[in-house]
Amino acid sequence: MTFAPRPRDAIFSVAPYVGGESVVAGANQAIKLSSNEGAFGAPPAAIAAIAEASVGIHRYPDGSSTALRSAIGKRFGLDPSRIVCGNGSDELLTLLIQSYGGVGTELTMSAHGFLVYEIAAKIAGMTVRKAPERNLTTDIDAILAHITPATRVVCLANPNNPTGSLVHQSEIARLRSKLPTDVLLVLDAAYAEYVDDPDYDPGIQLADAGSNTVMTRTFSKIFGLGGVRLGWAYACTPIVDVLNRARGPFNVSSLAAAAGIAALADPAWAVRSRTHNSRARTRLTERLHSIGITTYRSHANFLLADFGTPARARAADLHLRSCFIITRPMSAYALPRCLRITIGTDKECDAVADALADFCGLHPHV
Repeated sequence: MTFAPRPRDAIFSVAPYVGGESVVAGANQAIKLSSNEGAFGAPPAAIAAIAEASVGIHRYPDGSSTALRSAIGKRFGLDPSRIVCGNGSDELLTLLIQSYGGVGTELTMSAHGFLVYEIAAKIAGMTVRKAPERNLTTDIDAILAHITPATRVVCLANPNNPTGSLVHQSEIARLRSKLPTDVLLVLDAAYAEYVDDPDYDPGIQLADAGSNTVMTRTFSKIFGLGGVRLGWAYACTPIVDVLNRARGPFNVSSLAAAAGIAALADPAWAVRSRTHNSRARTRLTERLHSIGITTYRSHANFLLADFGTPARARAADLHLRSCFIITRPMSAYALPRCLRITIGTDKECDAVADALADFCGLHPHV
């Protein structure tokens, strides 16, 4: 009798993460507004840096990402020794959850928080507790009410994906002050560069103030580097030490590091992208509201469009696909009545607004 290797049961407690789709049958090139990628792609300097670095791809990269950490520190005024780089911020989030959680412990998140938190926690053997939101915004009191003696990690995306909502700095500080000191607060600030609210801090203040808060960031959004997978975390020295022990020895490729350094050296790119995003997001919001589609206030580079019922959202999704436009259905986030729409170029935003106006005219009561 033979026996096949058996994985831990926790592996089957989650469905595989499914990213935004890229292809519509019958279209040579669809308008992809499903993954919150930067509207303008990668900075030309980053593309050139990848080409230049490619001549050395037979060499292992710097395992400590020294030059990249220095560039991040210079750009954001941070101590490079307190920065850890990763294969996207997803890797760092997963490592934090695995390192501080485990069987018999709990992770708390908001009801419509980023799916990676739940996936990583369940695979680590943790119980996931989801706190209800208020108007699709993280409710700090609800988060605190879900804390138990078994809680080890609280994950909060700010701005949140997929709702786009923001929690002000005073509320984040209140959360930290009310959490037990041995609970790790992970502030996922993937969309920080798009925020223009003055009462916002991505997590630097709390990471500087104590030993129990960490901020994660990404190059996949405003810097347009989703394809090379690059993220970073900022924390106190003990958390940095944990991440450096848990991560792979060469988790950031030389090409990704070169692209990241070049992107950071072009601040005008981020300014242009942020300015465009604020304007285009406002205009798309107004156009959708004018045809009767509800959206929620977003501080990121996407809108959450509410079609009222799951059936109407599915019909809208099918209509958009018939126009070769891909958005993101939200059933996996327990929001089956919604589609998440990335803010693309002006032409792409006009295309989705025109298609939805057509949909509302053709199917006013679906």
